[in-house]
Amino acid sequence: MSSRPPLDQQAWGTPGAPASPVGAVDTRAIFGQTMFLVAVTAIFAAAGAYIARDATGGVAILGFIGAFALMFGMSFARKAQNGSLGMGLLFAFGLLLGVAVGPTLAVYAHQPNGATVLWQAAALTGLFIARFGAVGFATKRDLAPLMRVAFFGLLALIVVGFVLVFVSIPGANLAWSIIGLAIFSVFTMYDFQRIHRAGEGDVIMLAMGIFLDIFNVFLLMLNLLGGGRR
Repeated sequence: MSSRPPLDQQAWGTPGAPASPVGAVDTRAIFGQTMFLVAVTAIFAAAGAYIARDATGGVAILGFIGAFALMFGMSFARKAQNGSLGMGLLFAFGLLLGVAVGPTLAVYAHQPNGATVLWQAAALTGLFIARFGAVGFATKRDLAPLMRVAFFGLLALIVVGFVLVFVSIPGANLAWSIIGLAIFSVFTMYDFQRIHRAGEGDVIMLAMGIFLDIFNVFLLMLNLLGGGRR
């Protein structure tokens, strides 16, 4: 899932353009606003997961469908990206993703040492995002070309993941998770670099992108630590 703008177009220009907006924008303020929205969205996701902990697989699928619908709707409707409406939709997006993974998290939690695995995955996710987010925020190199490669890598990963549902290959789950983390390291760096080019009107969609990085990295860590338990 990705809420990012087209890879050949950035908020303030084209790839390779100077990373500075047209108007003077306080990058620290944009960073603070973005991360606040990410934190609140994560709280809504946790609430959704708790609410749906005993839900069926059908409810989880509906949660994913609803989240996808909100993401694409917000991506194409500029009015849905700002103000109280945008924040409400962002928080609803987090809630729906929480509902989507609630049953899966409940399965992990009820396994031996499952709670430990969940906490370890959360801690490693925090370290992962902090590390690659800091690299992306600090680097002067334009990461858009690398992002293009990661985007197509993600598409291939999704296809392989679908195949692995039906075909069992020794070691494939481990390799799939590691490659997924490598791909999302690029997504994370790119999204944090975007903060330098963001304006007030970009904060909500930027928060959605970073939240999706965190969400996917957490699931990959969980898959890696838990041995692919479903």
